[in-house]
Amino acid sequence: MSIFIFFGLIFAAFLVWVLRLQLQRSRRNNLFLKPLPPDWIQILEKNVSIYSLLPQNLREELHGRINIFLDEKEFIGCAELQISNEIRVTIAGNACILLLKRDKRCFPRFTTILIYPDTYVSREVKSDGLVVVHEESVRAGESWYRGPVVLSWADVMRGSLNNSDGHNVVLHEFAHKLDEENEIMNGLPVLRDSSHYAEWAEVLTKEFDSLLIRIDRGTNSVIDAYGAVSPSEFFAVATESFFEKPLLMKNKLPDLYQQFRRFYNLDPAAWRNTS
Repeated sequence: MSIFIFFGLIFAAFLVWVLRLQLQRSRRNNLFLKPLPPDWIQILEKNVSIYSLLPQNLREELHGRINIFLDEKEFIGCAELQISNEIRVTIAGNACILLLKRDKRCFPRFTTILIYPDTYVSREVKSDGLVVVHEESVRAGESWYRGPVVLSWADVMRGSLNNSDGHNVVLHEFAHKLDEENEIMNGLPVLRDSSHYAEWAEVLTKEFDSLLIRIDRGTNSVIDAYGAVSPSEFFAVATESFFEKPLLMKNKLPDLYQQFRRFYNLDPAAWRNTS
């Protein structure tokens, strides 16, 4: 093969990649501007309690992001669960709250969402040297690295209908998907500006350590104790509290609230003050 043919093939591949990217952007832009069907809006009003708190401009933006999400993600029912528009729109409505005020990418690098009717059993294999342990745990949801999100529909509804208890399994698992965009799930997502990383690391390390102290003293109230498991879980649990307990977080953990406000480019406490 001559060098001219070689570089010709590279150039052709590049053109195909650019064309696909342009088509994807065009499709997303069209979906973003497409109105949601009225019955889908009714599902949001009935099932997604945070939706009623959003200012009108954010509701309209959420509609467009839901269109993109439902176009790009595949829902699979498990344990004989039949996937309905109610399931799809409710999950998309919660997940896309995390994407407001961002670009139109929609949780890249994964496509599949597995839905069980209720809590399900997850099997894990853990090893410690030569010892291999098989464990089973009952779960409401999980996010596999570079893989699917798994959710319990019953737990989705429990979290989605209550916008102030700090528990929303969809926000939690899709926060993990934002976390892994920085290549590993370690509580450090891709931030908006490189200058933000030092302050993010300082504040979240301090708040993670403070959470451990509050749990030990029995004085924890803002962030669920599950956040003490790891920095990744801390980020996911803090995301739940940021959207569902924003006034409490802003009052008691103002530095943490400010970091999440800058990351998500949203101010959920203001939604509560004006609702």
